[in-house]
Amino acid sequence: MQRLRHNILANYAGNTLGALLAIVLVPLYIRFMGIEAYGLVGVFSTLGATFVLLDMGLSQTLNRELARLSAVPDTAKEMRDLARTLEVVYWVVALLIGIIVFALAPLIAEDWVQAESLPTSTVRQAVTLMGLIMTVQWPISLYSGGLRGMQQQVTLNMINVGTAAVRGIGAILILRFISPTIQAFFIWQAFTSTVQTLALAVALWRGLPSALSSARFDLDLLKSIWRFAAGMSGISVLSLILTQLDKVILSKVLPLEMFGYYTLASTVASNLLIVAYPVNYAVFPRFSQLVSQGDEESLKKLYHLSCQLSSVLVLPAAIVLSLFAPEILLLWTGDPATAANTAPLVGLLTIGTALNGLMGLPYLLQLAYGWTKLTLYTNGIAILFMVPLMLGLTSRYGAWGGAAVWVILNSGYVLIELPLMHRRLLRGEQWRWYFEDVGLPMVGSLCVVALGKWILQTDMLPLGTFLVLALIALLSLGAAAMLAPKLRLQIFEQLALRRIL
Repeated sequence: MQRLRHNILANYAGNTLGALLAIVLVPLYIRFMGIEAYGLVGVFSTLGATFVLLDMGLSQTLNRELARLSAVPDTAKEMRDLARTLEVVYWVVALLIGIIVFALAPLIAEDWVQAESLPTSTVRQAVTLMGLIMTVQWPISLYSGGLRGMQQQVTLNMINVGTAAVRGIGAILILRFISPTIQAFFIWQAFTSTVQTLALAVALWRGLPSALSSARFDLDLLKSIWRFAAGMSGISVLSLILTQLDKVILSKVLPLEMFGYYTLASTVASNLLIVAYPVNYAVFPRFSQLVSQGDEESLKKLYHLSCQLSSVLVLPAAIVLSLFAPEILLLWTGDPATAANTAPLVGLLTIGTALNGLMGLPYLLQLAYGWTKLTLYTNGIAILFMVPLMLGLTSRYGAWGGAAVWVILNSGYVLIELPLMHRRLLRGEQWRWYFEDVGLPMVGSLCVVALGKWILQTDMLPLGTFLVLALIALLSLGAAAMLAPKLRLQIFEQLALRRIL
């Protein structure tokens, strides 16, 4: 349990520092490059998400298998061979991605992106650089998955935070003093991504247990994991359609400037997952170990405790961000026009993202059991309903339609997939999830934030608004924690232990 706490704290430290860098740097990116160039950053994110399907579930597979094998004696050789095998596959895919993006650069620049002030040649050069970045960035996911599976998340976060700081601060210096262009921005991203990938590779191989013989590519290992990896690959493909179709459509139908606002709103809302992922990353390897040991009672306790922790961290942040989006965006960007165009989208996207974050641990419980069919089938059925709805709403309501579909999709996961999961895994525990793990923290947080919204004055100075929002967020967090039964007990036990010591 102590190692689990250390991993959670390391993940939060890393994600918090990364989020702070984004909060500080994104407005500067927009100031130096312009909102239209920042829209190309959104195009880059969409392309990157599109190619996630080529992961084929291998990064999550490495995570699960290294966690499982670490609880089994005399598996060092198998662990190293598995890492080498998946590493080879990943680098081949990385080169393939770079070639594809390079070949499609003219088509994307001339026929897809609706630039108004940026020359087509600039857009084409930017897309070509995107291909280079994706090539060197692609293996990061595999190396990160391996480090998480071995529960070496302190090392992982040190590398990620260090390279993120160099990447972000260096980009600002280059844009300010050398060239305020999207090309310069992407060239720097390519260099720092290469450094990050190499650092993570070294950390993974140093962290693996030593073996008598060198690691080698083993086709038989691929055969042994193909069912789980195939299930993960299918989930990735369907999730890609469900989560990225709005951006693909909107990048085509909206002017690049408006798509830039949608990209900004999506970035703000997605940052909410920063408070959910650290728990997920730390808990999943432990889930896998408990499943392999057959300890369902310990698994059940960890499941509810971690779900309550996730709710306490996600829900207050989501409610504050949704209800105070105009104030937060104005404080962040300092631009009333940007805040006015982005705030309504942030409110909707945040609700959907919060629901998505809450479903993270139930989803990982399924993966710990090697059960991918439920999410695979759920996503497949969702596409039958959501794709026509998304096409209709985005065509008619533009950015609003895409945001609304995101809320509908994730509501379906919470209301439909979760009960289906608990019919097979940890049977009957869904009611505790709805009531104790999510419901009680949500009520406590919502009451505090709603009261704060009612009393907050609109004519306050920026510093006063910031302090009031910070106070509301802290009180909301405290109320949610006190209404989460297992988490509250853990907090009181830790406080009592400190008094004794």
